[in-house]
Amino acid sequence: MTALYDATVAHVRRADPPYSFAHRMYLWRTELDDLPRLPWWLRPFARFDGRDHFGRDEPGDIRSKLDAWLAHRGVDLRGGPVTMLASARVLGYVFNPITVYWCHTPDGALACVVAEVHNTYGGRHAYLLRPGEDHGALRTEKEFYVSPFQEMAGEYRMHLPRPDALLALTVVLQHDGDAALTATLRGVRRPVGIRTLARFLLGRPLQPQRVAALIRRHGLALWRRKAPLAARTGQNTAGALHG
Repeated sequence: MTALYDATVAHVRRADPPYSFAHRMYLWRTELDDLPRLPWWLRPFARFDGRDHFGRDEPGDIRSKLDAWLAHRGVDLRGGPVTMLASARVLGYVFNPITVYWCHTPDGALACVVAEVHNTYGGRHAYLLRPGEDHGALRTEKEFYVSPFQEMAGEYRMHLPRPDALLALTVVLQHDGDAALTATLRGVRRPVGIRTLARFLLGRPLQPQRVAALIRRHGLALWRRKAPLAARTGQNTAGALHG
């Protein structure tokens, strides 16, 4: 079922110099096999396009590209349902720091979670996360250089429950056992309708463009505070979670 979330994203940096921020935004929860069908006059303000996810130059819609990506990693959903949480294109542009896919088998069991992350350099990278027994925590090593103010080494610990009435996601980047950065996404589900979408479009206009600009603004603020720069020698910058 498609839903809209009135949400707040917050980042807390604990490394020196400490830094934090919080911003309001809205997000879509959609089923990849049943993407929302909007009136023609609203489509330029809320569109989902396969070019915005996984391989930029690979053909196909989001579902087919996700299935192909999973197949390369030995995962076959056998047509099971996939729920996606993401921002939509607005006037031909979208920037999703993180897109989450909850991937199920045909009987409804959760097979895996995929966290696809983009950076402001135009790079993309996706993490395959297997459900574990650690109180719902999903863990993966940081694999790509993302921000000039975060070391390459580290481990992400993610709590990514599938959103229902409430949205409550947490991503923690740990260095040497300490939380260097904590990102949270909290929200409340709103009914999908023209009024709700119009309120978001008018109240938070050009959201993808604004998100990309804010990330650069926060990077500039850290540079002005003389945050140390992390080396990127030998690291691939072709995509990851900003942070």
